[in-house]
Amino acid sequence: MSTHDVGRNELTEVVVRSQDNPVVRVRFCDRWRPEEDCVHYAIEACAPGLHARVDEVVAWTWDADLVTFLEELARDFRGWDGQRVWQNNDHDVTLRAVFRSGGHIGLTWTLRPWPTAAGGWEGSVTTWLEAGEQMSVLAADLRHFLHENRSDRG
Repeated sequence: MSTHDVGRNELTEVVVRSQDNPVVRVRFCDRWRPEEDCVHYAIEACAPGLHARVDEVVAWTWDADLVTFLEELARDFRGWDGQRVWQNNDHDVTLRAVFRSGGHIGLTWTLRPWPTAAGGWEGSVTTWLEAGEQMSVLAADLRHFLHENRSDRG
């Protein structure tokens, strides 16, 4: 699910591929840390006929954290009713999670860069993952990507 720099133990990107169709994917990349309390990164959503990218998504250390949201989903591997939603502070990334029988979680990633700029476009893809282990690995990889790499200070 992730890619490391050769010869270093730094996570340079995290790719989430749907187990139903591996062509459907979300990629976290191009991370840089201008300050200690935030990290900037790009996120891409790809599917047949779609390639969307939002540059300079901001993750704040004090913000409602994507990693925490994913860890909670992994802990609830037995399922839940309805959907759960996470959105970053700038509202340019939204994640909706639903549980389906058989122990799988559908993650619908919606990208909407600066809703009042860039023509107001949005794009979404849904990745399906195993509710327990795959969700835990994704949460751990994103924790490392967003919070533990420290050599990328700008």
